[in-house]
Amino acid sequence: MSGLGNDLRQVVRGRVLMPGEDGFEYASTPWNLAVRQQVSAVVEIADAADAAALVRFAAAAELPLSTRATGHSPSAAADGTVLVTTGALDGIEIDAAARVAKVQAGAAWQPVLEQAAAHGLAAACGSSAVVGVTGYTLGGGVGWFARSRGYASDAVRALEVVTADGDQRRVTADSDPDLFWALRGGGGDFALVTGLEFELFDAPELFGGRLLWPAERTEAVIAAFHRATAEAEEGLSLWLTLIQFPPFPELPEFLRGQSMVAIDVVALGAVTAPLRWFDGIPGAVLDTRRPLNAAEVGGVCMEPTDPSPARVRAELLTEFSPEVSDALLAAAAPQGSVGPLALVQVRHLGGALARPAADAGCAGSIAEPYLLSLLGPAPTPEFEAAVAGRAAEVAGAMRPYLSGRKPFTYLDSGETPDVVFDTATLARLREIKDRRDPDGLFRSNYPVAPALGEADPTRVEAPATV
Repeated sequence: MSGLGNDLRQVVRGRVLMPGEDGFEYASTPWNLAVRQQVSAVVEIADAADAAALVRFAAAAELPLSTRATGHSPSAAADGTVLVTTGALDGIEIDAAARVAKVQAGAAWQPVLEQAAAHGLAAACGSSAVVGVTGYTLGGGVGWFARSRGYASDAVRALEVVTADGDQRRVTADSDPDLFWALRGGGGDFALVTGLEFELFDAPELFGGRLLWPAERTEAVIAAFHRATAEAEEGLSLWLTLIQFPPFPELPEFLRGQSMVAIDVVALGAVTAPLRWFDGIPGAVLDTRRPLNAAEVGGVCMEPTDPSPARVRAELLTEFSPEVSDALLAAAAPQGSVGPLALVQVRHLGGALARPAADAGCAGSIAEPYLLSLLGPAPTPEFEAAVAGRAAEVAGAMRPYLSGRKPFTYLDSGETPDVVFDTATLARLREIKDRRDPDGLFRSNYPVAPALGEADPTRVEAPATV
């Protein structure tokens, strides 16, 4: 390994870390601590030229590369690769007149939203502002503004990449339509992306926040959620969450160890009329709803910002009828408790997500109107097994209402893109991968095809899949 480390240090200007060296353990650990990636080296590239030099070296040495900005969606597919981290590539440029953002591959959503908000603009971000822009967008990206703006990848106008032959290229719909299509929703399996250019949008009137009740109000909140989403305009996003708060001392006493039910909302424009269905439910212990700017939307759900171990299972729901509401209530919240699952969440989709953009990438569209997400802490194998078992129980009870598909950015370690894409789309992605990266140099967290000569690296034994 010392030979590889020396060779890499001759090639790149960024820091190189090898197993056993100070800093390697920290640098090789993803944000989701439940997944351990056994990489052969970590290279913290300094800039796009560094990335190109590394790609040329790796291609000649037959070393597969994986890439990470923040590490929110890791998998075992990175095992055996040289891990490329992009944290030093954090440049952001906002062209307010053109309503365009140019960001480097290591930028997270929060600084992008802050700079956009200074001009009254917003971007198609997710629920957490600490997530990396690039990885989220390469996976499609389904967030707060998806009902009105579609996938985050739909807003992409250009990508700066290093291809498998080591060339630095600007990829657009005109310059390279196949690669442009595959990178917008197909993950990082086709090139090393060093930057993105994407459209922003006007957000002069934003409103949002969280409503929180004790678990005894779950049935009433679910019923109101059903009514509200049935009439919601596309600018209104509503998410229902059953929450089991941990007994941590850093939490407010009224939340510590309690089971609760929440409604999270972000409204773009004057579309808040359906919120009246929640106003008559008594006993709310928290109401943070207020006018927002784009820089504040990442705090609506109060998601953790520090690394933590967790497992998630996501499913797309074909409906949210009273029958589905009853099934969810019975399966996920007996007496208001979700057991080893910290969160059981239903996000209202539809709107622009159900209408593929004229120049959509491979993410396509989502016909299903709701997304079910099940998440639990996994600090030990025992916790992980309990989370997996409970998630399987809930999903099993909901099975008549599940389509069997899920968004790319909701894949968990052990899952593969065949549950994301239809047969024709997956076949085209694999053809592009075979043609543009025939030696399998690039390894995304969820490869569209197994590495050459190997079993599918994302397939692992239970209970890692939840």
